[in-house]
Amino acid sequence: MNKPMTAAALALAFGAAMTVAAMPAAAQDKMSEKEKCFGVALKGKNDCKAGAGTSCAGTSKIDNQGNSWSFVPKGTCEKTASKTSPTGFGQANEFMEKKV
Repeated sequence: MNKPMTAAALALAFGAAMTVAAMPAAAQDKMSEKEKCFGVALKGKNDCKAGAGTSCAGTSKIDNQGNSWSFVPKGTCEKTASKTSPTGFGQANEFMEKKV
């Protein structure tokens, strides 16, 4: 094997490894700009948690379900409308839906 080819392959592999290693950090940065907001997801569009008997994402049974949440930009949850919330807006914690 010739040395220039080996050095180039090593440099390429190292660069690829560094790119892959940086991806979780970039994803974490984006997640830190979001917050969980209960009661704002549409039916079947929640990001996670939808109460007993459900698995996770995409399992909410109704629009604005009080025990399912979606990620929203930080600082917007309690400004986002929710027809079932006692306050009429998204909540930081799950809640019992009011009748619409």
